[in-house]
Order: sequence, then structure tokens, then C-alpha cells
Amino acid sequence: MITYQSEGVRMPNIKKRVTTKWIKDVAATYGKKVGDIGYLFCDDEHILDVNRQYLGHDYYTDIITFDYCEGDTLSGDLVISLDTVRSNAELFNKDYEEELHRVIIHGVLHLCGLNDKGPGERELMEAAENKALSLRVK
Repeated sequence: MITYQSEGVRMPNIKKRVTTKWIKDVAATYGKKVGDIGYLFCDDEHILDVNRQYLGHDYYTDIITFDYCEGDTLSGDLVISLDTVRSNAELFNKDYEEELHRVIIHGVLHLCGLNDKGPGERELMEAAENKALSLRVK
């Protein structure tokens, strides 16, 4: 089950049923099924608090992924700062809705085993994001 909640911000205008199906379709392309995934949409201050408390990082980010996967079943909590998503959309001259969906699927791709910190991993992640975005029904 995929859940969507917000804290301190208005829930983004996403089509939850369509988004849930898209996430499941993307997971299936990696041979995975969706277990329990919880999205929490928040502001920069909340994600900074989460980053400090759970990861010991003192900076803003667009998403934090907590991975609780078991075998081929994806489970996790994904915390997304809508402030940073909006800032990044403006910075990269992207549509806000597209950038939001990129971040939504970015967390799922982490749960599927993709990383973006090591050499060459960012390019692989971006290619996977682009492929996933091409599967999205608008």
C-alpha cells in the first residue's frame, strides 16, 4: 500500500491512484512489488530536522529515503521537501509537476537498489528517472 501525507504544507496536487499505479509499474520493471511505501510531503525546515535527527546531516535536500525493503518487496518512508522541489524546478528550468514526479520516483528507484553518490551512479539514476517518467500517464 502506498500512502500520501503532508506536514506543514498543502498536499501536492497529484493524482494518487494514477501515481500509485505508475510507481507499481516502475517497480515491476525491476522485478519488484510494492509493499508499504509512505510519502510525507513537507517543507525545508522539516526535512532539515529529519536530516539532522536520523542521518546526522546539516543540510536541505529534496528527498530522504528510509529503506525497509525485504527481498523483492519494496517498503520504505520517503520524505520530500516541496520547498526544495520547487527551488530545483526553478534552478533547472523544469516544470514543477515534472520535478515533483522525478523526486517521487527517485525514492522508489533507491528502494529498487539504485544509488546516486558513487562514480557514474548519478548518470545511471538520471537515466532511470527519465525512463520512469516516460512511463507516467499524465
